[in-house]
Amino acid sequence: MEAINAIGRRKAAVARIFLSDGKGKITVNGRDYKEYFGAETLQYVVTQPLVLLNAADKYDIVVNLDGGGVKGQAEALRLGITRALIKIDEESKKALKANGFVTRDPREVERKKPGRPKARKRFQFSKR
Repeated sequence: MEAINAIGRRKAAVARIFLSDGKGKITVNGRDYKEYFGAETLQYVVTQPLVLLNAADKYDIVVNLDGGGVKGQAEALRLGITRALIKIDEESKKALKANGFVTRDPREVERKKPGRPKARKRFQFSKR
């Protein structure tokens, strides 16, 4: 099987995934994913779709991650891995969708408006 590529996005983070047959090695920006994502919760988020399909040791994944913070990057990577797995086996989509991995989370940061301290917050109001 040739490398399958997919893309995952979350907030400002973009993950480009290259998935190929292998032994379960996940490389993020030239480093091992466990080194890149220090927190165990983030490591868990990244491997969720692979664990669900019992494919954790079947594929090698090379990832190019850019933008956002660590949480957004981890969730972008999860979406990218999910999309790559669906490209390999269309049947796996049902299980992945049931766990909510297929849906792209559309929430983004709202821009700050002029004349306000934040996006929606107003300055303190006082009659006198």
